[in-house]
Amino acid sequence: MTQSLAKNIKPIHEHGANVLYQHGTLALLVPGLLEGTTTTIGELLKHGDTGIGTGEGLDGELIILDGVAYKVGQSGVAERVPDDFTMPFANSHRAAFQYQCEREDIGLEELNKKIVEANGRANTFFSVVVRGTFSFIKTRAVIKQQAPYPTLVEVADRQAVFLRHDVKGTMLGYFSPVMFHGAAVAGFHEHFLSDDHTFGGHVLDAVLQRGKIYSQVFDTLVQHLPVDDPGYRNHDFSQDPIAEAISSAEGDIRPHNE
Repeated sequence: MTQSLAKNIKPIHEHGANVLYQHGTLALLVPGLLEGTTTTIGELLKHGDTGIGTGEGLDGELIILDGVAYKVGQSGVAERVPDDFTMPFANSHRAAFQYQCEREDIGLEELNKKIVEANGRANTFFSVVVRGTFSFIKTRAVIKQQAPYPTLVEVADRQAVFLRHDVKGTMLGYFSPVMFHGAAVAGFHEHFLSDDHTFGGHVLDAVLQRGKIYSQVFDTLVQHLPVDDPGYRNHDFSQDPIAEAISSAEGDIRPHNE
């Protein structure tokens, strides 16, 4: 374990690395507005070489590293995203991560708690990369839905959950302040990709055996909304239990595959 250098990490303005770009909001997923409203994955990559999200109809858990996009579907296997892949929700940014610390034998909840405490940025957007060996990791992938789309809470019962042990890989996450819950997930939203690209998904739980943590702080959020989509433009969100639905959908469920 090393002493955290988080307080020395500041936004980097070169090449726009201080900007977090987000297409859509998690709130629009709540009533089942799952149409792919980005043009293509290529359009998203214009705003960054790193990110997470999901495809049209919740088609897999998206993770972008080094400018390459992968999705993890119900098989749990990561595959390259096709050029015509569209998304209802995604984050991306230009990577400029700075070393924060090294940790070992620590669970996900405690790790995330220490990351926030160390950098003192509970009201700031930032991204975290954890690279190392995970003695245990539990991920999930939503099973792709077909129109007419169900609500987010209904989709929560249609997920594949995977358990792995002694996996080397990268966990990429974004931290969002509580005041932005609905636009994003308050707290951490994390996806995983194994080094051999055979396994990944949305992270539900993990134990980091040993790894290095890197952070990147944003002082600017660019929120892109799908205003040309009739479903989004005409929907009355005042009738949706947004906070409760997002919290429920982000929660843990029983294993599907081991």
